[in-house]
Amino acid sequence: MSIPASVAAALAEARARIPVSEARSLLADVLGRDRVWLESHRDDPIAPELASRFAALVGRRAAGEPVAYLLGRREFYGRDFIVSPAVLIPRPETELLVEWALEAAAGLVSPRILDLGTGSGCIAVTLALERPDAQVTATDVSPEALEIARRNAARLGARVEFAHGDWFSAVGSDRFDLVVANPPYVASEDPHLRAGDLRFEPPNALASGPEGMDAIRLILAGASAHLARGGWLAIEHGFDQGPACIRAFSDAGLYGVRQMKDLAGLARMTTGFVK
Repeated sequence: MSIPASVAAALAEARARIPVSEARSLLADVLGRDRVWLESHRDDPIAPELASRFAALVGRRAAGEPVAYLLGRREFYGRDFIVSPAVLIPRPETELLVEWALEAAAGLVSPRILDLGTGSGCIAVTLALERPDAQVTATDVSPEALEIARRNAARLGARVEFAHGDWFSAVGSDRFDLVVANPPYVASEDPHLRAGDLRFEPPNALASGPEGMDAIRLILAGASAHLARGGWLAIEHGFDQGPACIRAFSDAGLYGVRQMKDLAGLARMTTGFVK
C-alpha cells in the first residue's frame, strides 16, 4: 500500500484490502477524528507519518489481526472497553449473560456477584455499573488479563474486587448470590481456532479440552460450594453444547436448569440454582 495524500485516497486504497467500514474505523482512530468527520473532509490532506501509520494498520488487518486489537478497544453494552491480545475480545452474545444477571438480581439488595474468568472485565464492570449496590468480584488466572480488567474498572468508574486464581480457587470459601462465567468452550482441535480473528486471541480463553467442556465441568464441580442458598449460576457456551450443558448442570446437582437463546434462536447460556 502506497502512502496516500488525502482521506479519500487513503480509504480508496484500503478498501481494496479490507472492508471499508474497518478502514474508516482505523483511519478515524489514526487521525483522532470520528467517522462522520471523514465523510465531510474527504479531500483533506493526511500528514505522511499518519498515512504511514494507517497503511501499517491496514496491512496488519489484511493479515488477519482483529480490528479490536488494532484499536485497543471494543464496545460492549454501550461502553468502550480496553482490550489487548491478553484478553478475549468481548462479543455481542455475551451481553445475554449480563441481561440475565441483571434480571436475576432485580429482587436482591446488594447482591453478591462473581464473574469467573473475567478477561477484559466487560461482564463484571458492566454489572457493577448497572447495579452500583452490588458486591461484584471478578477472577482470572491471567495476571495480564486482570490488569486490563482493573484498567477498565478504573476508567469507567466501576467498583469491582479483583482476585487472581483459577476459577473458584481465587475466592476461597466465599459464597455468592449469582455466579456468571464466559469460560473457554471451543474443542481443542476445532479448525476455527486456526482461522480468522481467533488465531490472535489467547488460546486459553478459547479452547477447553477435546469437547470444549473441561472448564465448564470444573466450574460446575465447585458451584454448589460457592453459591449461597438459592444462588444461581449462568454459563455461556457454544451453540451446539446445549444438551451437554443441561446434563452437566443436572449432574452437578443444580435445580431449575434452563437455557437462554440468542437472537438467532440458538441456546447460548445455561442456568441453574442450588437449594
